[in-house]
Amino acid sequence: MHRVRHLDLYIAVKELSAEQPEYPISVMCEILQISRAAYYKWKNHTNSENDNLNELIAEKVLEIHEEHPDMGYRRIRDTLEHDHSINVNDKRVLRMCRREKVQSYIKHRYNCCTKPASDPAYIAENVLNRDFTSDRPNEKWLTDVSELKYGIGDDEKKGKLYLSVILDLCGKRPVAFEYSDHNDNPLVFNTFDKAIAANPGATPLFHSDRGYQYTSKTFRQKIIDAGMTQSMSRVARCIDNGPMEGFWGIMKREMYYGKKYKTKDELIKAIEEYMDYYTNKRVQRNLCILTPQEYYEK
Repeated sequence: MHRVRHLDLYIAVKELSAEQPEYPISVMCEILQISRAAYYKWKNHTNSENDNLNELIAEKVLEIHEEHPDMGYRRIRDTLEHDHSINVNDKRVLRMCRREKVQSYIKHRYNCCTKPASDPAYIAENVLNRDFTSDRPNEKWLTDVSELKYGIGDDEKKGKLYLSVILDLCGKRPVAFEYSDHNDNPLVFNTFDKAIAANPGATPLFHSDRGYQYTSKTFRQKIIDAGMTQSMSRVARCIDNGPMEGFWGIMKREMYYGKKYKTKDELIKAIEEYMDYYTNKRVQRNLCILTPQEYYEK
């Protein structure tokens, strides 16, 4: 269905003629400078099956955009298929987004590199070697820590929260996450312990940057005890941990950039809700229009 010109005027004439039948339609059309014939053509038009589908798509597009204003037309199309069983192509959804003036947020650049430990106790080779493919769960895990800020203005208490996440390369499923006021050993160690507890017997290749937590003797012993192989990015080579950095970029664009969290509790609530959304509701095209959890279970 194409965009109907003067649609608001046609609707106004129809409603007014129903409320005030003594008003001649021809006069109203003349006043509003619209064609009387065009008005009757619109009024007597019967929607085709295709018209009805377009109206449904438009309705759902607006609903999805209202809930997730960060979504571009491709992700909206995938969500239509996954959540509403509406399977149409990208171009059709793009046309509908343009018609309804739906546009996603502008992406922010994400600065990803972490300063390596100054005196590492152990450094592993880059065993992963940018092989980011994985066709079975718990084959390759990636991890990193990112900083998030809260507090607005001089009157609000400002602070930082550090989020540690372990990601399974198979389906980009978050295996475990932990947050803390401090970017320290307990933050990383607790995340690792949660991942092990949730996946007993898993012995993946474990890849990280060269942050001091991952190069410590204690963490090295945890890797050995778990029967894992450790891998580390090279210095100043963010792409060596590319999918992990990609996850941070997606997360911050969708729940952090452009938003203000007044308190730590607000930020924590947003993190927990987003991790649930990303794992259980956010469909991905490269996962066959499934969520990470659905892909893992499949």
